[in-house]
Amino acid sequence: MDLELSDEQRMLVAQVRRFVRQEIDPLETDLDPDASELPAEEHERLVAITTGMGLYQMDVPEEFGGAGLDVMTRTLLAMEMAQHRAGLYTPCYGTFGSMGLAQLYDANDDQKERYLYPTLRGEKRGFFGLTEPSGGSDPARAIQTRAVRDGDDWVINGQKIFISGADRADFGLVFARTSPDKGRGGVTCFIVDTDMPGFHVRRIVHTLRSTHYATELQFEDLRVPSENILGQVDGGFGIANERLTRNRIPYAASCIGVAIRAQEMAIEYVKIRETFGDLLATRQTIQNMIIDNELDIRTARWLTLAAAHKADQGAPFRTEAAMAKIAATEAGGRVVDRAMQIHGGYGVTKEFPFERWFREMRIRRIGEGPNEVQRLIIARDLIGGAFH
Repeated sequence: MDLELSDEQRMLVAQVRRFVRQEIDPLETDLDPDASELPAEEHERLVAITTGMGLYQMDVPEEFGGAGLDVMTRTLLAMEMAQHRAGLYTPCYGTFGSMGLAQLYDANDDQKERYLYPTLRGEKRGFFGLTEPSGGSDPARAIQTRAVRDGDDWVINGQKIFISGADRADFGLVFARTSPDKGRGGVTCFIVDTDMPGFHVRRIVHTLRSTHYATELQFEDLRVPSENILGQVDGGFGIANERLTRNRIPYAASCIGVAIRAQEMAIEYVKIRETFGDLLATRQTIQNMIIDNELDIRTARWLTLAAAHKADQGAPFRTEAAMAKIAATEAGGRVVDRAMQIHGGYGVTKEFPFERWFREMRIRRIGEGPNEVQRLIIARDLIGGAFH
């Protein structure tokens, strides 16, 4: 794998780095430490800048009006976009656009007109409804939400939990079991409008994030027309799995970006902070912490770029994406923890971003598939599915 960046990649990385340091960092000095959004006028101003850079909607394919970047370039930029206080929750506060729900790229023409294009234009919001109270680690087998055919409609009953943004969404992708005897092959993806009778936001689920929450959903005789099936009946697991696997690469990259920024701050601090007459930089214990940080960052970065490379080559990358997700989320947590420790009492104050990064990193070990499940994926691929 050649890690030498192209001239275009170098230019884009430099552009995004300047944007974060010159535009995002100054704004965060006046925002609440747990803020997840920018004031509307600032958001509009920054979107104009990213549009001028040619990077607005960078995750969206060119055929739908996006930048259409390859996975490697998108991964490199994800590392840069995350290097600010809110970078793990909302990189650059959404000023580079949103990939929306990538599954809709494969929707039929009618579904694209009703859901994909309005989402890309910012006119509609969607949610991804997979996880259930019965268990999220093996979602395809744990799904108990049922969809039963009734003429040209399907009637859905069941629950979802830990669903982000459903209370503010116009529609969502809901995965329900349509063939109980088919296991993973018996799940279908439905496009559900949130104003349909029988759709309920049952409660808000608060998390470690002070200003972020998830939702629990209830479906009671929710009637959905057959035209709202995304893909094929019983083909929902493939739709969900592809999304989760591919998204693990930029997900990992964001963790590495935060770790890089935390390491930079730690190095700057040890060069100016004195204890007992000497700089922290002269203390062997501190030096070892900085070294361990660098080892963690470089290892996770290599694994993540390797996954991006395989994805761009069109080769299977499930194992590589799982390795990247594990390495980046766990190494990133260690780096932030050490940087926080190096800063002492200041490290746990909201004057610095470490405490927010610490909370976000903890969540990342669960999101996009818990790390324990990623290890199971790797084991199955290495051993060849010789166990269950």
